[in-house]
Amino acid sequence: MQIDLYVIGKVKEPYLRDGIAEYLKRLSGFCTLKIVEFSEERIKESPSAHEIARACQQEGKNLLKAAGQAEYLIALDPRGVQISSERFADQFRRWEIEGPHRIAIIIGGPHGLSDEVRDRSDQLLSLSSMIFPHQLVRLILLEQVYRVFTIIRGLPYHR
Repeated sequence: MQIDLYVIGKVKEPYLRDGIAEYLKRLSGFCTLKIVEFSEERIKESPSAHEIARACQQEGKNLLKAAGQAEYLIALDPRGVQISSERFADQFRRWEIEGPHRIAIIIGGPHGLSDEVRDRSDQLLSLSSMIFPHQLVRLILLEQVYRVFTIIRGLPYHR
């Protein structure tokens, strides 16, 4: 299974980079995972709603262009559904057998996603009703994807 993670922004904190590297190493035995980073659109310090929307729209164009070959597109969004790790694992279990075999997951920037990304996505997923920094979301998502594979394989990590 190929999982492509398309994200806005770079991870700046060393502890987050270390955690992400650890989960990428763990996941290498279960799937091929690629992370593609895009720069945040520059906006002034106190932007108007229009300027934020324009930035999100440009970021969305970049993300969707890169994810164009994906067979299934998941966008992380606070408006999305929240599912359990077990239900997420059920999805992956089906995908491993039936396909799609190339999944793209999008994490937007600090201002969220454009409507175009939401409309194009096959699934809107929310990790929590709480708000997290988008850099931390990358680590949380990778941990959940690792958990998914340990559930599928019956490994003791998930308890």
